[in-house]
Amino acid sequence: MTAVPDDSFHVFDTTLRDGAQREGINLTVADKLAIARHLDEFGVGFIEGGWPGANPRDTEFFERARAEIDFRHAVLVAFGATRKPGVRAEDDPQVRALLDSGAPVITLVAKAHDRHVELALRTTLEENLAMVRDTVTHLREQGRRVFVDCEHFFDGYRANPEYAKAVVRTAHEAGSDVVVLCDTNGGMLPAQVSAVVRTVLTDTGARLGIHAQDDTGCAVANTLAAVDAGATHVQCTANGYGERVGNSNLFPVVAALELKYDRRVLPEGALGEMTRISHAIAEVVNLTPSTHQPYVGVSAFAHKAGLHASAIKVDPDLYQHIDPELVGNTMRMLVSDMAGRASIELKGRELGYDLSGDRALAGRVVERVKERELAGYTYEAADASFELLLRDEVAGGAARFFRVESWRAIVEQRPDGAQVNEATVKLWAKGERIVATGEGNGPVDALDRALRHGLERIYPQLARMELVDYKVRILEGRHGTESTTRVLVATSDGGEEWSTVGVGENVIAASWQALDDAYTYGLIRAGAQPQG
Repeated sequence: MTAVPDDSFHVFDTTLRDGAQREGINLTVADKLAIARHLDEFGVGFIEGGWPGANPRDTEFFERARAEIDFRHAVLVAFGATRKPGVRAEDDPQVRALLDSGAPVITLVAKAHDRHVELALRTTLEENLAMVRDTVTHLREQGRRVFVDCEHFFDGYRANPEYAKAVVRTAHEAGSDVVVLCDTNGGMLPAQVSAVVRTVLTDTGARLGIHAQDDTGCAVANTLAAVDAGATHVQCTANGYGERVGNSNLFPVVAALELKYDRRVLPEGALGEMTRISHAIAEVVNLTPSTHQPYVGVSAFAHKAGLHASAIKVDPDLYQHIDPELVGNTMRMLVSDMAGRASIELKGRELGYDLSGDRALAGRVVERVKERELAGYTYEAADASFELLLRDEVAGGAARFFRVESWRAIVEQRPDGAQVNEATVKLWAKGERIVATGEGNGPVDALDRALRHGLERIYPQLARMELVDYKVRILEGRHGTESTTRVLVATSDGGEEWSTVGVGENVIAASWQALDDAYTYGLIRAGAQPQG
């Protein structure tokens, strides 16, 4: 990769500072270092690492980041506040901590709303301007590049536009490279943002940036509206993490700039890594990646309706706004009771089966899917079970590695409060009758252990497989209190994962079906020889 060639446009990431304020995120220093490496690899221009001096964790992060990360694309940024009222900038301990962080760029938060100045800072409007001027000047004299975040700018502009602009003008004249207009409460709409940015740009002459919160669901749109109006610095967080409902999402903003605005803001080739980077950061913060996130979600290019599939079969661009490979994602065909022949043909092609020359075969698969979904099955989240169904139709029967004679699961509640879960399975595999038992944390786990115990000697490939996820859903009852249970199981061989589905009158019966499919599919993947 090569660095972005100039300083004309900034992609500024604040995941490690503002994003870390999301409820449920609690980053260690090691987490922050890992995220910083991912962001640098992605190619953002600036990474705001936190507030050194405000807490030991952020202070340690800057110390370790300087020593442990060789930034190839990003510049590390320290965040802090202007000097306190009545204190010289050079005498303010938190300003000194910003310099001690060693960060070459410092972002200062400054009050731009007159009521916040008087009620929160408890100082005069004139002193607030002096605090901005003195702190920017001092940091510039110490050789640091300075950005100023005008907190609550848009609300302040609505209340007192001349004072809000005076804060921007003061920061600019003192030497701030960028003055960032912050929608701190997240209440703005795109047309409002665009109008304000355009006016402030004309009236102050400052280089402007935008920081948008997502409380109206418009953070990405507000960010792009600010760019349309002349802002050349966008502040975002990975996956939109942030306080309350979050911040402007880095990934759709960058994708829009690159693919819709034709503006090169990342190193060459970096956009194709976007989906991987998004998911990697989600893993670090220990949050499940959003399946429906624009561009990078696993459902972003997933197609379910038969009408869509018919068009996509002719030209994928008819129902996709971009080629998913541009952002490192893939198109997926979902198989459901809404599927037609085109959906089945495309899904078959995705799985390595050419059904285009056999309309009758595709039609039979469509009918089987619709019948089974009516019974409670779902295949859009169980590709492995669908492939087994497809193999059954294509080959006149799916490969079978074992035949089940019977199974049972027992849950014993003992007087001392202990619970014992035991299962027994009776199988036939390669001409041999097998009886195996297993104990587990629950009846399904016991069944899984018994099945594996009985078969691993004949199929040693099973030793590499394990259940990694298990979901149960009780479907709508049809007769009084009776109901149908659907189970989805995810299985891994240490390299790949696959999902299977089972449906039954109770959770154990449904689980057994999903387990049967899971290990059958896994043995096919492993190249095991089925029984004769």
